[in-house]
Amino acid sequence: MARVDVLMPQMGESIAEGTLSKWLKKLGDEVKRDEPLFEISTDKVDAEIPAPSAGVLAEIKVQEGQTVPVQTLVAVIETEKGAAKPAAASPAAPPGAAAQRAPAAPGGTAVSPPSPPTARPPDRSSAPAVKGGDGAETAEERLRRKSTPLVRKIAAEHQVDISTIPGTGFAGRVTKQDILGFIETGSRAPAMAPVARPPSPGPSTGPVVHPAVEPWPGDRVEPFSKIRKITADHMIMSRRTSAHVTSYFEVDYSRVAELRRRHKAAYAERGVNLTYLAFIAKACAEQLRKHPVVNAAVSGDNIIYRADVNIGIAEALDWGLIVPVVKRADELSLGGLARAINDLGERARAKKLSPDEIQRGTFTITNPGVFGSYAGAPIINQPQVAVLGVGAIEKRPKVVTLPDGTDTIAIRTMGMVSMSYDHRVVDGADADRFLADVKRVLEDFPEGTV
Repeated sequence: MARVDVLMPQMGESIAEGTLSKWLKKLGDEVKRDEPLFEISTDKVDAEIPAPSAGVLAEIKVQEGQTVPVQTLVAVIETEKGAAKPAAASPAAPPGAAAQRAPAAPGGTAVSPPSPPTARPPDRSSAPAVKGGDGAETAEERLRRKSTPLVRKIAAEHQVDISTIPGTGFAGRVTKQDILGFIETGSRAPAMAPVARPPSPGPSTGPVVHPAVEPWPGDRVEPFSKIRKITADHMIMSRRTSAHVTSYFEVDYSRVAELRRRHKAAYAERGVNLTYLAFIAKACAEQLRKHPVVNAAVSGDNIIYRADVNIGIAEALDWGLIVPVVKRADELSLGGLARAINDLGERARAKKLSPDEIQRGTFTITNPGVFGSYAGAPIINQPQVAVLGVGAIEKRPKVVTLPDGTDTIAIRTMGMVSMSYDHRVVDGADADRFLADVKRVLEDFPEGTV
């Protein structure tokens, strides 16, 4: 008889917990490998989770509606039919059990503890939790300590203290690439000690605290939703981490407007909405390859120049903000980019994105201009080093020079682009050269690429 553990998957770099919304199989049912087993919801992504192995669903450890940390044991599959009687499902938490609920995860929602799994040897691969200034472990510290089982295993095998490795994941979480790169360079962290030293005070350490404000009579008070809490904490963490600077450029979109007018119908016949955003993403994708420092990340005292150009497109939803990612955007045509942006946006609004589609972005574009915003200074999406903001695109008066050298005022399709960048690695000259090249491409967009 072989038993296969089914764990709560991580649905994104910034996600530390998930809600099991629905079981698609009952206790004792046969399941096939990769057959949908249960549904998960994180307020960002709703997805069906496939069975990791074929067999019989022998134990259910987490009930529908429960929210548990990632890597929690959710169920057990027996790979030989009838090898053991299915165990009873874990009972629902009785009234009064709220006092035994787990601490709030970074998303701000209290987490119900799962039923105790079968006893296993203690995991000694992760370093002891580092405490905040008041002795309590912060959300960022908890995320950093709870690396994936694979990372903890590698750390244990090489006697590496995870807490000493600069992590590129959310809140400094150490990824597989981080620890392998650390080992390959021949570096060695101090051996794991029984007591972790508290971090030295700094602008990026300590818990995210939102000051309390007294409500007035007649006010309506609502707690943060999970996605709002995650976004709020992530934005504060980003401001603490990166030295934000913003540059602004005005762009004449008249050339792009003419190309859209001529080709929009043909694209629509193929089911693609040819938006200004597609042109902007295409220009950025080309220039990110030529300006690698803008397509980078900071890891401790190192700069990681990303091999892929993966552009995140921020989507403002009714319940919060999400950033689906167009992978290898520089390899796509204008039509391919437009189709990918349309598809990701539609599935983001329908909560149908897969976990992989909101991860591994290297650069982000946000488009508040669709709401009429003239320009803005967006916050960097960590661990990236730059984010582009697109202002409203509309007809405005502009001074233009005629072929005979005289100036006149003409009606042109204009808009502002702004880019916030991390001044730790991106200098103003680097940012402005990148923006100048993006502006040049948009103002003289080649006909042959449409």
